Amino acid sequence: MTSQPDATRVLIADEQSLFREAVKVVLETQPDISVVAEAADGRRAIAEAARTRPDVALVDVGLPDCDSMEATSAIVDRVPGCRVVILAPQESQKALADALEAGASGYLTKDCPLAHLIHAVQAVHKGETLIPPRMLGPLLAQLIRRQREQGHALQRMSRLTRREREVLALLADGADNVGIARTLFISPQTARTHIQNVLTKLGVHSRLEAASFVLQNGILANLVGAEG
Repeated sequence: MTSQPDATRVLIADEQSLFREAVKVVLETQPDISVVAEAADGRRAIAEAARTRPDVALVDVGLPDCDSMEATSAIVDRVPGCRVVILAPQESQKALADALEAGASGYLTKDCPLAHLIHAVQAVHKGETLIPPRMLGPLLAQLIRRQREQGHALQRMSRLTRREREVLALLADGADNVGIARTLFISPQTARTHIQNVLTKLGVHSRLEAASFVLQNGILANLVGAEG
């Protein structure tokens, strides 16, 4: 079927060539959809997206050679007009949350009806975000829980002085006492004192716990430069 000049341009990224070909055949039955590129791994998906600048990229959640979420983030960054739909073998709340965080606009399982796939391409191209209805409730609950946990983390962090926040940021980056002392132009003994104060105020028992506290709650950007 001949596509329209203004047809939605699609990139299909999946390791299995048979799957890519099947999806291409299905999509191109629609006059308003045109498959402009294919890729079998993450790096190729990023390169093809940059080369062909598609409107929609269908990205398999298990792409080799480059993590699919990294590929999604790179595609969205390099081709701002491109909307990404993640294709997964089954429903996964973690994969859904990771996909949305990476910048994806939709999430579908590979066992969905072909009509849903066509609708997904058309819908995200129009600016919609596509999430399976059964997954929406748990997703919202997860986001609310994460926001609450981050709020508690920021409350605990507010007990730290500016210098202690700088120390915590360096701990999260893997720095040891000597590295912290050198970076902040303080003595190793002063660095140890600051570290102990950080651990006490955060209610954690080790450097590893302190670093994990920062990374798990996504608060690294709130550390350096905040007023003490």
